[in-house]
Amino acid sequence: MKEKQTKTPLYQKLIHFAQSQHTSFHVPGHKSGAIFPENYSEFFSEILKIDLTELEGLDDLHAPVGVIKEAQDIASEWFGSLYTYFLVNGSTVGNLAMILATCQPGDQVLVQRNCHKSILHGIELAGVHPIFLPPMFDDKKEMYTNPSLLLMKEALYNYHNAKAIILTYPDYYGNAFNLEEIVESAHHNNTLVLVDEAHGCHFSLPFIETPSAVALGADVVVQSAHKMTPALTMAAYLHIQSTNIDREKMNYYLQMLQSSSPSYPILASLDLARYYLATFSEEKMQLLSSHIDEVITCFSDSDVWSPETKGQNDDPLKLTLKVNQNVEIQQVKSSFEQEKLYPELITDRHILFIFGLEPIIDPVNLRKKLARIHQELKFSCNRATIEINTNTYYHDKILPLAISYAEMKDLQAKWSDWENAIGKIAAEAIIPYPPGIPLIAKGERIDFATVEQIKKLFQQQINFQPSNRQTGLYIYVEDDTRGE
Repeated sequence: MKEKQTKTPLYQKLIHFAQSQHTSFHVPGHKSGAIFPENYSEFFSEILKIDLTELEGLDDLHAPVGVIKEAQDIASEWFGSLYTYFLVNGSTVGNLAMILATCQPGDQVLVQRNCHKSILHGIELAGVHPIFLPPMFDDKKEMYTNPSLLLMKEALYNYHNAKAIILTYPDYYGNAFNLEEIVESAHHNNTLVLVDEAHGCHFSLPFIETPSAVALGADVVVQSAHKMTPALTMAAYLHIQSTNIDREKMNYYLQMLQSSSPSYPILASLDLARYYLATFSEEKMQLLSSHIDEVITCFSDSDVWSPETKGQNDDPLKLTLKVNQNVEIQQVKSSFEQEKLYPELITDRHILFIFGLEPIIDPVNLRKKLARIHQELKFSCNRATIEINTNTYYHDKILPLAISYAEMKDLQAKWSDWENAIGKIAAEAIIPYPPGIPLIAKGERIDFATVEQIKKLFQQQINFQPSNRQTGLYIYVEDDTRGE
């Protein structure tokens, strides 16, 4: 490990300033924690000391020349990028800037259909023409994964003028694919590769077999540091790995989209998250792997669910349980909450668990909790009647939107119940959250299978964005000359 990687310049500068005897005549209003609601400062007191503003020596995120630049440069060295940006508004702002800085209005862009909503927001803001790539359905896992390599290559061939291909790697469940082959094909086509790697920040560790999109040559990669490494919520990185990316444009959009008062605690946590990864030892990885295996064993002895088998390059920090069809998923969720066990995600057929980079789960206590959960679910297994078929709600063809974003601006929207919306064009996205992957995208034509899937998910009390869409959604009012 290079000596530089043991440094945390931004964090150390903030600590040094916090420990100095200074008088605050500047924002923020809590004055380094001196002013705060009485009896409510216990959990905030220490962090407020470094919740500062752009004072002398603390640098400026939007024009870094000092400790922020140094911290970003050290991070760039660790992740193997040409340039690395610290983000304080999450991967969302990274995805938006990534698209806006590389695409022009009217450009064709290939987009993995089961992408995060921020990708769809980015392509709408950019005014591009998305060509959606349908994901494969894994019959064994009973879930959608990534578009097939053959389909992605077909799309690159048929849309050879595409400005970029936007992919999610890995997916929410930690499933990876042969991204390197697609990067090579895209670059041969002079197409940029933009990757939402929100769940792959830890792939920079040499002890994890899954390669990072940065290492595989993607042009721009966005990572949520807070998802898989010890960083504060909204902490993220944006990596540039290509001389074909205009850094001035990237700077422009990041300044436009991010807060002009960036959080120094979030920035410091990005400095520390990189340090944590850089100093993470092989011995710690071995201990963690043994711990994860032990925890997975706790879940294996069950007649309610079964752990999914991982591929060699899938994320070792993700565990997915496939729930039997004769189990009421809402009862499963309730039983977990009763035992104070909180998975990342519970869907109609799957439960997703995310491990941290330290062995913090007590297997003995976990076994006791799971035994009580199984006892609670015995009755549920005997009376469940709802069965959901999840393999039909995405199109299986490469498709553009029904209308362009420019055309949408000239159309009126109206409310429609779900039955009458079939065959119409959606005026809004319908998004189960988490994970934030739209089942209906704005501008798509609505089909029967998708409506049925959404209605069944509402029966399972899955949360949706926007709220209050149990009975219908907004659709565009089309003139009679537009075909359906």
